[in-house]
Amino acid sequence: MTDQTEAPSDAPSFADLFTPKLVTVLREGYGLTQLRTDAIAGLTVAIVAVPLSMAIAIASGATPAQGLYTAIVGGFLVSLLGGSRFQIGGPAGAFIVLVAATVAAHGMDGLILATFLSGLMLAAAGFLRLGTFIKFIPFPVTVGFTAGIGVIIFASQIKDLFGLALDHEPGALLEKFPALWAVRDSVTPAAVVLSVTTVGIILGLRRWHPHWPGMLIAVGAAAAATALIGLPVETIGTKFGGIPSSLPMPSLPDLSLDKIMAVLPAALSFTLLGSIESLLSAVVADGMTGRRHRSNCELVAQGVANVGTSLFGGICVTGTIARTATNVRAGAHGPMAGMLHSVFLLLFMLIAAPLAAFIPLAALAGVLAVVAWNMIEKPAIAILVRSGWGEATVLGATFFLTIFRDLTEAIVVGFALGSVLFIQRMSKTTAIATHTPFVSRDEADTDHPRATYQEDMAASPAVVVYRITGALFFGATASIGSVLDRIQDSHKALIVDFSAVPFLDSTGANMIEGLAHKAQKRSVALWLTGASRDIQRVFVNHGLKRPLVHYAPTVDDALAQASADNDDRQDAA
Repeated sequence: MTDQTEAPSDAPSFADLFTPKLVTVLREGYGLTQLRTDAIAGLTVAIVAVPLSMAIAIASGATPAQGLYTAIVGGFLVSLLGGSRFQIGGPAGAFIVLVAATVAAHGMDGLILATFLSGLMLAAAGFLRLGTFIKFIPFPVTVGFTAGIGVIIFASQIKDLFGLALDHEPGALLEKFPALWAVRDSVTPAAVVLSVTTVGIILGLRRWHPHWPGMLIAVGAAAAATALIGLPVETIGTKFGGIPSSLPMPSLPDLSLDKIMAVLPAALSFTLLGSIESLLSAVVADGMTGRRHRSNCELVAQGVANVGTSLFGGICVTGTIARTATNVRAGAHGPMAGMLHSVFLLLFMLIAAPLAAFIPLAALAGVLAVVAWNMIEKPAIAILVRSGWGEATVLGATFFLTIFRDLTEAIVVGFALGSVLFIQRMSKTTAIATHTPFVSRDEADTDHPRATYQEDMAASPAVVVYRITGALFFGATASIGSVLDRIQDSHKALIVDFSAVPFLDSTGANMIEGLAHKAQKRSVALWLTGASRDIQRVFVNHGLKRPLVHYAPTVDDALAQASADNDDRQDAA
């Protein structure tokens, strides 16, 4: 898909694909300086993970202790064996809907068995090298189901946000709201005050003191107020009897054939969502750091982590985007930070378990309300709606199917609609381009849309030129993105030529947007050349404007301007 000066590399070996990043980091050299950095990052993430792990578990129909077991055992194994340097594993908000439905249908034993089976499936998917195919999920689908999950999470917290007295809360959204409205007279004013105050503290600290652990401070303040004033609200202690001060002994779930067949659909759903969520999180970490994760190794680690956490009675574990981003921002050096995050969580259980009994459920509901709001990617939704009816249709279908039907069904239908949309657009593109054959002519033919450029100007080590051939859509972004991401600090300009790209979808544009932000972070000028008017319109809709990127009609024009800009910088220096 790209032509460049590097020779094609040999196929990666088994060791290249499945060596954990911890081994890679240790081979690079690991000393006290790196350990201190990772310890600080691990402590920072643990402080964030304490309230989140308990809140997500409660919303999923599990106990707060199970949330901590998942973060401790699963998080440790993800970092120990994973293919990402910065991935943090634990219970994730995206699983709340599936986990709660599984508990309601099969009980806690069924959930633990489904988690165990999902772990085996994830590990098998990794060894079968299916991680690459997970990246083919179109961008509108990921935005749609994530936003849908956010809406469902918020709806599931209304009961605790208002302190409503409801013995049995329906799972379906259309049944939930009438049931909540019927008990509106049971609102607890103290619960409302605590939930609003929790949200206010989190948002306030995020704005004025973003480096402070806002969630932990908010939950701690709510717990202190509840204990000192004796507020009449439901707490972890009154509902669950607190949390234990140690891990339970490991044990195998019920492996009877009837039980396995009953929970198999749930396990498949856990596997699909877990693979998507964990690899998305790893991609986010790559974008923040410039590193490249090993997707198949990551799936194997996620599989082992799910098997491990199920043995200790935990729930589904996956890569968590918010905690992984926190780990990166805290300055983590490698996977040791994630392992230490689990150790700090274990110490919290050993030392501070009795204090957790005072945490009000209204405060944890406030935490999840903020999480749900953050899951709805407002800028991405606006971009997709502006991109045209196709992306908006895929987004809307995935979003509404997630809310009113089923998450797995939403992903399958969204992927199918995205594929049909691609076929329809490619058919139009082919019809328009009948007088510009896709089969290359001689390079001397000046009518060819891909004009030649001066190789001597492009030979500068400070300038990298890539030329993409063919449609840049959701099925090609993974392979192309892995090449384009090889930006080095020594480079001054990166030129990507789109003169032979007949079609670009929102997933491809989102990949280029991530590349642009990475280039800007490294002070590398990104030039996009030869893009048609339609492709430029997609770029602009995704925020690819000056000064983030520069546009030029041809590679020659971009080379000349990049050379002039480099000369100006040298003269200024």
